[in-house]
Amino acid sequence: MNHIKFDYSKALSFISEQEILNLQDKINDNFNAIYNKTGRGNDFLGWVDLPSKTDIELLEKIEQTAATLRAKSEVCVVVGIGGSYLGARAVIEALSPQFNLLKKKNGNPVVLYAGHNISEDYLTELLQVLNEKDYTIVVISKSGTTTEPALAFRLLRNHLENKYGTEEAKSRIVAITDKAKGALKQLASEEGYETFVVPDDVGGRYSVLTPVGLLPIAVAGHDIRKLIDGAKEMEAFVSSDFTIANNPVSAYAAVRNVLYNSGKQTEITVNYEPKLVFFTEWWKQLYGESEGKENKGIFPAGVSNTTDLHSMGQYIQEGLRNIFETVISVEKPDNTLQVPEDDTNLDKLNYLAGRRIHEVNQMAELGTTIAHVDGGVPNLRISIPEISEVVLGQLIYFYEMACAVSGYILEVNPFDQPGVEAYKKNMFALLGKPGFEEETKAIRSRVSK
Repeated sequence: MNHIKFDYSKALSFISEQEILNLQDKINDNFNAIYNKTGRGNDFLGWVDLPSKTDIELLEKIEQTAATLRAKSEVCVVVGIGGSYLGARAVIEALSPQFNLLKKKNGNPVVLYAGHNISEDYLTELLQVLNEKDYTIVVISKSGTTTEPALAFRLLRNHLENKYGTEEAKSRIVAITDKAKGALKQLASEEGYETFVVPDDVGGRYSVLTPVGLLPIAVAGHDIRKLIDGAKEMEAFVSSDFTIANNPVSAYAAVRNVLYNSGKQTEITVNYEPKLVFFTEWWKQLYGESEGKENKGIFPAGVSNTTDLHSMGQYIQEGLRNIFETVISVEKPDNTLQVPEDDTNLDKLNYLAGRRIHEVNQMAELGTTIAHVDGGVPNLRISIPEISEVVLGQLIYFYEMACAVSGYILEVNPFDQPGVEAYKKNMFALLGKPGFEEETKAIRSRVSK
């Protein structure tokens, strides 16, 4: 197995090896708390052994449903927010061609997304696209009442029924929801939608390896068995040895917490491959929602280089020195492209003629790392051999387990999200939702002032 590699040598001029190793006992305790389910939030640890416990019958059912949706669709709309769509989108964007131009490729529909914002323009323009395309819907919500996806699904369901008729519309909707309760579960049962279950013991941001992520990924035409295999390999590897020297999860969790305690309060995940932009977005949600509690936690940010070297690069090089970077480095791209010779050489690039674009990208990465370390920014490096289903499965599990261990080092519950409710209460009050009459009166008084 080509495990991902973690290198923190470019942080050792800022923190000491001994400070990192001093966390070993705590890391051992945290792994034991996770595996024995004795820590905070232990009722949401179903993701820990999910790869090894995913049965073949479930994968077959997902693949069969995905094949049915592919046959009916030029476009499949995934409706969800947060963990209900980010994990799937991260994998789909990483594995798919970057220039689909809304054309079905190799029998696979284009996957579009809804329910992750409340933009009237976005939804209107999406419906305009769907007027011209055969489409299906995968709606993902534990409750069915989360405002953003519920609103989008109401609009899309209405559009689908008007376009195809009520009966045909039913065959074009798949719901991924609670096994027994909630508005979406009730609707799916009444209408006869195909359904999959969101496990009770897996929170949304840890759910990419459940049907929440697997069905959209399969609809897009990617191999979910290889994704699970990669996660299963990482699950076994991580559980075999907790030592910082041998376990990248332990090392990453320890180093980032030592850096945090030294005053480096913002972590910037850096990619040099545009296909990983949404993987960075998934990581931001996973770590932001897991660690940002009790007025503490590392702030997760992301940049895409070399693009952002011409914008955020200035701040990273010379701004406040409260940041560190973690670079996701891809060793081998899918394609080969060389710099051509040019007779005039007006752009002065003939010194690169015959060399691969990937080599230029690698030197940009190395040069940036050296510059940022010289500028006072510790750099961590996660190296992956390629972007593939197996490797992404490994990387997903690596980040999930590291998040749990790191959150326990921080002494927060990495599996809840109490702060998410604050904006909802205010929004409901401002919109006059029934049951919020007192809150409506109070907040409108504040707004009027």
